[in-house]
Amino acid sequence: MSLAEKYRVTPGARVDLSEWKSDDAAGVDRDVAEARLADNIDALQKLQHRLFAEKKRSMLVVLQAMDAGGKDSTIRGVFGPLNPQGVRVNAFGRPTEYELSHDFLWRVHQHTPRKGFIQVFNRSHYEDVLVVRVEELVARGVWRERYAIINEFERALTEAGTQIVKIYLHLSKDRQREKLADRLAQPHKLWKFEPADFDTRRKWDLYMEAYADAIARCGTGHAPWYVVPADRKWYRLLAVSEILRATLERIDPKFPDPKIDREEANRLLDEIG
Repeated sequence: MSLAEKYRVTPGARVDLSEWKSDDAAGVDRDVAEARLADNIDALQKLQHRLFAEKKRSMLVVLQAMDAGGKDSTIRGVFGPLNPQGVRVNAFGRPTEYELSHDFLWRVHQHTPRKGFIQVFNRSHYEDVLVVRVEELVARGVWRERYAIINEFERALTEAGTQIVKIYLHLSKDRQREKLADRLAQPHKLWKFEPADFDTRRKWDLYMEAYADAIARCGTGHAPWYVVPADRKWYRLLAVSEILRATLERIDPKFPDPKIDREEANRLLDEIG
C-alpha cells in the first residue's frame, strides 16, 4: 500500500483522530525516507514543469495543523525545491475587519490557483469551522452550515480544473509540548508566540473534535483529506511528497503541442545566423 493510500481518509467514514498514529513511520528508516524524498522531489519538479506548460489544470494543497505541526517546514521541504514561477503560497491568519465584512470564503477564493499553478494554503477556509467553532466566534448554527458551503466551493473548483489535496499534519499533544518548549528556548523564535497560543493548547480536545468533524464532513472523492503523522519531520516530509507525487502522476499533465516543428525551427535559426 502506498503512503497516499495509507493516509487517505475514506469519504464518509467516521473520524477519530486518537485512532491515527502521530508517530507512525510505516517501518521506514530515516536514511531510506530521505532517499525516497529526494526521488519524489525530482519527480515533482518534472511533473510541475509539465503542469505549468500544459496550463489546463491546477492544484490546490491545503495544509492544516495545530501550532508547531510543521506547516512551514513542510512548505520549505517539499515545495521549496520546486520552480517558484509556478508555485504560490498563501497563509491565512486572523481575518481583518475588511475581510470579516465579506462572506467567509471571500478572502480564500481570490487566492485559488490559476491553470498551470500549484497553490498552497497555510491554514485555509477550514479555520472557519475550526477556530471559529472552538472559540465560539459565531453561533453554532452558523458554522454548522459552513460544511455544506465548503463542499460546494470545493466541488466548483474541481469542476473548473483544480485538483484539491487536503492534508492534516497530525501532531501529538506531547510532541507539541516538546516543540513549543524548544522554540521558547531559542530567542530568535519568541516572536512567534502570543498568549492565545497557550489558550489553544488548553482546548486541545475541543480542537481534535473540530478537526475530526471537518475531515469527516468535508472529505470527498474529488477533494480528499489525508491524515499525515507529524511527530517525525523526516517522515512527514516523505509522506506529503508521496501524496503530492501520486496525485500529480494521476493528473498526468502533458506538454502542449509545439507551435513550430523542429526542422522549421532549425531552418529559421540557420537563417538568422
